[in-house]
Amino acid sequence: MDKSMNRNLPSVTAAVSLIALSVALAGCASPAHSADEKYYLVATNIKVPYWQTALAGLSKAATEMKGIRTELVGPDNFDPKAQHEEFQHTLTKKPAGILVSVSDPKVLQPDIDAAIAQGIPVITMDSDAEGSKRLLFIGTDNYKAGEMGGEVLVKALGNKGNVAVYTMPEQANLHQRMHGYTDVLASHPGIKIVQTIDIKGDPRIAFDTTMDMVNKKAIDKIDAFVCLEAVACPEIADVLDREKVKGKTVIAMDADDRTLQSIQKGGITATIGQKPFTMAFYGVQMLDALYHNKPQTLDKNWAQDSFSTLPTFVDTGVTLIDKTNVDAYTKERESATAKQ
Repeated sequence: MDKSMNRNLPSVTAAVSLIALSVALAGCASPAHSADEKYYLVATNIKVPYWQTALAGLSKAATEMKGIRTELVGPDNFDPKAQHEEFQHTLTKKPAGILVSVSDPKVLQPDIDAAIAQGIPVITMDSDAEGSKRLLFIGTDNYKAGEMGGEVLVKALGNKGNVAVYTMPEQANLHQRMHGYTDVLASHPGIKIVQTIDIKGDPRIAFDTTMDMVNKKAIDKIDAFVCLEAVACPEIADVLDREKVKGKTVIAMDADDRTLQSIQKGGITATIGQKPFTMAFYGVQMLDALYHNKPQTLDKNWAQDSFSTLPTFVDTGVTLIDKTNVDAYTKERESATAKQ
């Protein structure tokens, strides 16, 4: 996402967006919920801590709204085809609404469009399918997340260093994070990205690639490691710890337990924490407002409608987590995700 595009996006915070949407669609009255009213979040890698935190947001919304049900579904690994099949299966259950984190826009866009055609509200969260007919996107401004990571990287390295980046290039959100990093690094020509590794959603690839760098002495030419997704940096930190490699900067993404523990031990420099709890919590409330107060048609180019009742993008923000605040963050997360 380029900076000019980012400035033009109709982006609002989650709280402001929910208030505006609720007023526009539902007025002040709380809707009466029926027993068959159920909202789904369709994702991949759903057992990882990130999605378990999102699940806590779903549960919190269900508890507060009284009468609705929620469920997190999807494959336990990164598998766009399996996510597509899960989405299609979800459609057969006649859901009240669907949140979906899009693993591959090419694979999931037809599913999203089919749901909209059936009158089922769909909101993308965490990872978008911008070309689809989804009603809006709620999640991180991934370009800004990349900028934040880039600034931390520059501060850690100064003006010189070689960087290895771990990513999954087919995911649009990771591409946007990369863009944020590269724009920051453009004004620091002494810092160069010398290797980009596609981990394909498999932490073993991150581990094996880093171990291979150690075995071939290529690690000596790498000053920093950047992870654009959640699973790679704990593996990198594990290799560096096992092999007693010191003095490397490691910038992670998200707040996996192993990532937080490594920050506490000094193995990971910092991580960019997203807010999956917030995404899921507000996503369900937005879907509920849309389900009970549907626009005349869902199949509309809302982004180009100057008088739309829907925002295009709800930015839930990011948190920089490092050694100075990791303990406080851990306590806050434990409190927020405790069983209701």
